Amino acid sequence: MDLTILYRGPLASCDYACPYCPFAKRRDTPDQLRADRAALERFTSWAAAQRGDRLSVLFTPWGEGLVRSWYRRALVELSHQPHVERVAIQTNLSCRTDWLAEADPASVALWCTYHPGQTPYARFLSKAGALADLGVRHSVGIVGLPENLPHARRLRADLPDHVYLWANAAEGHTYTDAEADDWTALDPLFPYSRHPHRSAGLPCRTGESVISVDGEGTVRRCHFVPTALGNLYDGSHRAALTPRRCPLAVCGCHIGYVHLETLPLYDVFAGGVLERVPERIPERTPERVPGLVPERPRRSGTST
Repeated sequence: MDLTILYRGPLASCDYACPYCPFAKRRDTPDQLRADRAALERFTSWAAAQRGDRLSVLFTPWGEGLVRSWYRRALVELSHQPHVERVAIQTNLSCRTDWLAEADPASVALWCTYHPGQTPYARFLSKAGALADLGVRHSVGIVGLPENLPHARRLRADLPDHVYLWANAAEGHTYTDAEADDWTALDPLFPYSRHPHRSAGLPCRTGESVISVDGEGTVRRCHFVPTALGNLYDGSHRAALTPRRCPLAVCGCHIGYVHLETLPLYDVFAGGVLERVPERIPERTPERVPGLVPERPRRSGTST
């Protein structure tokens, strides 16, 4: 079985104070951190034991995971498992990077978000450069707030040409065509993020070859559909894996709509779906992306 897993444990603390994020500067108690560590170690042990399957894993914590040793250790350990094709994590890159020298660069990857005002630009750029020096696959991105456009332009000028710079449409922000053009000039794939996608009744890989798992092992088709499909640790989820159509009206988050079969993003991100690294960056996207909902502001998480 080829299975992609989006894992989100109970961790909800972050070292940044982004004004748009409900988890900004949130602190987990020692008991909460111990529970998150135990849940992640249980998941890592399970994943390492699935030698009969081919797995890809993306950690999508609410908070920042890589400042915690157990997330760094999980990425290193899973990167060396022969049946784990990719292990990646969403991160603000505030952690050190030297630990990645212990990981297998053929399978480990990072999805990095730059948050202006939360870290010095030179520090973030230096860490991104360290990833390139280590040969670690990564993408770099930013939330598409108007005040972030100069920072995004600076990033694009300073990052190596082969590093994909993505821009997420800001939650609740409506873009004029001129504003969208500015962002598309930096990220040719921005039109896919600008508006939510109509998804009701459309075929999606989630629930068949892609699942979401929480700290208790509860399996759902994705982070956005609450219906449980079973539990990872007793194997009850396996019988529920089947082709499915989306029950929601729209999908507005990249980690959701990238799996829609009606969009070409598996071809665009071939080999790099989890870390958001395109096989190649197209010169431009279609002026009209099928399935977009232009009459409504995009509503989704700002860091994904």
